[in-house]
This record gives sequence, structure tokens and C-alpha cells, in this order.
Amino acid sequence: MDVNTYTKSRELFERALKVVPAGVYGHQGPAEACFIPADAYPYFSTHAKGSHVWDVDGNEFIDFMCAYGPISLGYCDDEVDGAAIEQIKKLNCATTPSGIMVDLAELMVETVDMADWSFFAKNGNDATNYAVMVAKAATGRDKIILINGNYHGVSPWTQLYGYPGISQADVSNNIYVDWNNFEQLEKVVSEHRGEIAGFISTPYYHPVFQDNVLPAEGYWQKVRKLCTDNGIVLIVDDVRCGFRLDMKGSDHYFGFKADLSCFCKAIANGWNISAICGVDSLKDAAASVMFTGSYWLAAVPMAAAIACVSKMQRINAPVVMQGIGKKLTDGLVKAGAQHGFDLRVSGVPSMWYMRIANDDSLILHQEWVAECVRRGIFFANHHNQFVNCAISDEDINKALEVADEAFRIVKAAHPEIGR
Repeated sequence: MDVNTYTKSRELFERALKVVPAGVYGHQGPAEACFIPADAYPYFSTHAKGSHVWDVDGNEFIDFMCAYGPISLGYCDDEVDGAAIEQIKKLNCATTPSGIMVDLAELMVETVDMADWSFFAKNGNDATNYAVMVAKAATGRDKIILINGNYHGVSPWTQLYGYPGISQADVSNNIYVDWNNFEQLEKVVSEHRGEIAGFISTPYYHPVFQDNVLPAEGYWQKVRKLCTDNGIVLIVDDVRCGFRLDMKGSDHYFGFKADLSCFCKAIANGWNISAICGVDSLKDAAASVMFTGSYWLAAVPMAAAIACVSKMQRINAPVVMQGIGKKLTDGLVKAGAQHGFDLRVSGVPSMWYMRIANDDSLILHQEWVAECVRRGIFFANHHNQFVNCAISDEDINKALEVADEAFRIVKAAHPEIGR
């Protein structure tokens, strides 16, 4: 198979370094450890359609990162983008919001099982920020319980003391517990009785650099009761999982009811909008919080979200994506085993995590992923992957063909594997 080269990407990156901090900032850049070795990856793209993306050098990729999650139906979905284009002809930002905001809020309340109301922002970080503020406003308390290793955005309270720009004061009201350790959570609540405003967690444990872990049987039900009994607002950060597990919300998928749910990535197929859904008892507190932005009431992303959520409902997108993910990951595991590699897959198939377990250093995994990317199958090496509804059987077969070749190349470089 042909191997990609990235001459134009590198030239553009050199220009970017002069005018943009880090060249490409955040997790989508080469400095954040998802692209190792960096020379295997493109840095800039030109266009995309369905499950495919093209970079500035003309290389074509089947993309299993889906823009780190926002692409749920496929790049440039005609139905979603068509709704956005029609709306932009009428109104986007104005002094007062478009009535389409009400349409979207009604749709979210109709779709998400726990929702009595919905509030809109732009990023997942906006959603988690607002949820924590609502919890504090509703309870008059200061402390928040978080899970060690969970990611909730980039606001100072979401990070750790010692990170660049983060002071002790930023995280002084945070309490950390381990995932699936209910006894530890129960102890913390007892020690800080009457001080805790909220407990925030992703629906299951999906950090980077670690196997993903589903909730233990009965875990969420016990957490729900503990929060209820102690007046603690239960916040589910569904930014990454939302609508990839269940159209009714990931709390519904795992059999409990959140007080606040944060959505973003999948709801508008790449158009910039996030949503917070809440229960009726928190509606007054939500209304009291001063939280807004210049473009948060923009109508075009709302039109896209209505089209996206409606289409996902119609085609039962979570089931479609989980089926695609299961077929792909089963094939990847089988291909690895044929060459002596123990490829571990964890999490939910619609946004799975994988690693080659033959080597704790993860270098083998980096090498294998790099060979896949060089041949047009876009994975990130230490992040969960994503699928979208446009991925075809042909795409899966191509990915498995490339994966097999990549395993063979890495095996040749490490003949001791599988002995």
C-alpha cells in the first residue's frame, strides 16, 4: 500500500508556529501526545465527506476520530448542513433570539429522558461550567466531587493544581474519588456532610492512556440514592458519550436519572453548540445563574442541531454506531491476534478505547497506529476513537486490511512478539 507524505502539512505548520501558540493548540495538535510519532500524522485538512477526510497534501483518510466526536452522522451530512444553510438565509445572530431556540429546547426535552428544560451554549466546557454553577446556586454549597482521571473541560476548576496557569484556589473546592469506588464516595460525603453541591462524572470511565471501565453493577443506582439523601446535585457529563449510547441519555442507558446532563459533541454533527438539560427542581437555580456568551443564541447551529437530533432519532443512531464499532473492533482484535498482538478493546463500541497490551510502554501501540495512519486509516493512539453513521462495510473492510498490514510491519520489527 502507498504510504502518505505530509510536505504541505509541515510547511503550513512551520508558518503556524510563527503566529499561533504551539502551531496547532489543544488536543488536536502534535504537542498533546495523541499524535505519536508526529511524523505519521497530517496537521491540516482541506475537506471531508461522510467517513472520509482529505489533508492539505491530498491524502485521503477513513476517519475514526470524527473530529474528536462531533461528527455523529458523517461529515457534511446533507440534511444537517441543508438545515443550517436555509437558516443562515434568514437569521443567525440578532438582538433577540430566533424562535428556533424554543423548537430545539422542546426537542431536547422530548428526546432526553431526564430533561424538563434545556439551556444552550457553545462548548462542552461551557456545559460543565454551567452545571457546576447551577448546583452551587441550588444548594448554597461550595464543594464538588469529581472522579480521578475524568476530563470535564479546560476551565481552571477542571484541571489540577500545578498545571500551567492553575492555582491552589482554583481547585480548593474539589474533592476527588476513584471511579466505581462507592465506599470511598460514601465516606467523602459523610466527612463533608452539608458542604457538597454536586457530584460530576462521565457516564463511564473514559480517560486517555487507560482502558475504559464501565460502571459496576448497581454503582449508579447507589450514587443516585446517596446524592438524593444528601441534597447533592448529580451531574452527568455526557459531552462525549451523549447520543452514542442512547438517544434518551447515557443515564437512561445505565438505568438511573441525572439531575443535570451536559451534551455537546454529537448533537449538531459538527456545528458549534452544546446543551445542558435539567430537572424541574433546578429550573429556578438555572435561571438565576448569570452565564451567557456573544454567540450562544445563534440560530444556525440550533437549526443544525434540530436536524441532527431528529435524524439520529429516526435512524436510531446509537444502535447504528454501536453496530459499526462492534464489527470494526472485533475485526481489529482478530487481526492483531493473527500476528501475536493482544489488542485490548474497552468502553462502548461507538467510542471505544484500544491498546496493544504486549508492551506496557505503549510503544508497540504507537508504532501500529502510526502505520495505520500512514496508510489512510486515522486513529489517535491514546484517546478513545469514535464512529459515525456514515461508516460503511467497505470502510470497515479497508480499515481491517490496513490494520492487518500494519500489524505485519510491526511484527517484522519486533519478531519476539507472540513467541
